[in-house]
Amino acid sequence: MPARQPFTSLCQSAAQNRRAGWIDLHVHSTASDGACTPKQLVNLATRTGLAGMALTDHDTMDGLAAARDAARDSSLEIVAGVEITAEHDGREIHLLGYFLRADDKPLRAALRRLGEHRTGRFWEMVERLKSCGVALDRDEVAQHAGTGTLGRRRLAEYLVQVRRASTVHDAFKRYLGDRTRACVPKLRLPVAEAVALVRGAGGVAAWAHPSYDATRDTLIELKAVGLLALEAHYPSFRPARVRELKELAHEVGLAVTGGSDYHGPDRPRRALGCCGISQEELEAVRSRAVC
Repeated sequence: MPARQPFTSLCQSAAQNRRAGWIDLHVHSTASDGACTPKQLVNLATRTGLAGMALTDHDTMDGLAAARDAARDSSLEIVAGVEITAEHDGREIHLLGYFLRADDKPLRAALRRLGEHRTGRFWEMVERLKSCGVALDRDEVAQHAGTGTLGRRRLAEYLVQVRRASTVHDAFKRYLGDRTRACVPKLRLPVAEAVALVRGAGGVAAWAHPSYDATRDTLIELKAVGLLALEAHYPSFRPARVRELKELAHEVGLAVTGGSDYHGPDRPRRALGCCGISQEELEAVRSRAVC
């Protein structure tokens, strides 16, 4: 497994995007496919000047306790979050859940089921790579993957490490992209089920990085099944798109969320804190949580 980048260097990209007082509501740790441990993220968020951070690992909340423990002696608020893989009208969408009860049994059971599927999917893709002329040592792959969520990105990183791809993008293009021979489809919860799980755990469900075909009618439809917020602030969104999404959210009656989708220092355009929301916007999200 490659050595992790020194923590001091992890701070550099985020420091260039300092947003004192902001709350970054979209952050990933090593509990899923991020490069930083929950403790490193807390330290980085504090140095960046953030007021709060939501740990939104893919289909798991396993990093939450460590993040809260690391933030105990600081003023940084840790929002209990998750990013759930869902499906709407036959298409994959991601839902962000906020202010969740971490011990909610139905949510935990659903996340465990999604995690088990991710693990099986990962190893099936390793097997399918053989038909592409890429035979990998299972033990070495497991060592590289570590203890986080097993997914395509970790496998792509390993393909780069063993020089079977030049970059992560190249690995996806040649082997792991949605229409490639080695790809295995993800398990996706029906969006109504995913939203109900978030609401059942006391949380607020938000549509993560909504696609450009997100319309007022679609938002109304999703609000009808319990969607309460929309991620309008996101690194790849142009200012005009942010304004459009905020206007749509206001029209439909949704709260606005935002975050960096931080995974690690290898994605400088998604530096921790480069996107976020104000304390006032956070309170609007919090007010929709179930007491």
